[in-house]
Amino acid sequence: MRAMKKWTVLVVEDEPVTREHICALVKQDPDFELAGGCATVEEALALFDEKPVDLLLLDVQLPGEDGFGLLRALRAEGRALPLVIFITAYDRYALQAFEVHALDYLLKPFSQRRFREALGRAKARLQSARLHETLERLRALLDAPGHGTKRLLIKAGGRITFLPFDEIDWIEAEGKYALIHSRGQTHRLRESLHSLEQRLDARFVRVHRSAIVNVERIKEIHPWFHGDLVLVLRDGTELKASRRYKPQLEARLGDRLSL
Repeated sequence: MRAMKKWTVLVVEDEPVTREHICALVKQDPDFELAGGCATVEEALALFDEKPVDLLLLDVQLPGEDGFGLLRALRAEGRALPLVIFITAYDRYALQAFEVHALDYLLKPFSQRRFREALGRAKARLQSARLHETLERLRALLDAPGHGTKRLLIKAGGRITFLPFDEIDWIEAEGKYALIHSRGQTHRLRESLHSLEQRLDARFVRVHRSAIVNVERIKEIHPWFHGDLVLVLRDGTELKASRRYKPQLEARLGDRLSL
């Protein structure tokens, strides 16, 4: 099994002893790779040109331009900002640090335990971003034309489930989430029905503002009040189909729907 790529860390600290100490602490964590250590904004920008940086450990007070100046320079060059942990002897910069969305703020002198806590927070954020990127790539692959059996990618409980379209019975909205009903199980997906509607194939039709149904699962259709319908699925589930969506249902079912 291929080892996971390490995240790169750049240390920007003008005090040599402190910089060496921080670099040594970074090297102790097997999930991080030290991209380099430097003392000025100019040196840091040069290192950014050499390799991508995932995490920036940044002193505020530097010779010439301060640490915030480095972030301004990166933005001016159109670069994506890495995660930032500020390291400084002064607490007066804390508010400004969090205004630029710093992940953490370490006051010198800090303990190894406090430093490891900060790295742990960075690791959790980077892992989340990596997983999100992986999920998006997988989703794009699954949605690509010619892929074959279409599937939904569902993340829950630290696991990723690939759910084929033909196993989906119906889908209902629950706030910002969609509940995917499949073979007696329910999967929770953070996606709107509108978004799902664009990705599902022709066997799925919106029958209500809060429901999408797989037409192949419909067993019976009964008229209801004011032009609405009641759909009975093969597993006995009853769903209301509002008259607003009746034309779409008719188009999918054709002659089978004559109500």
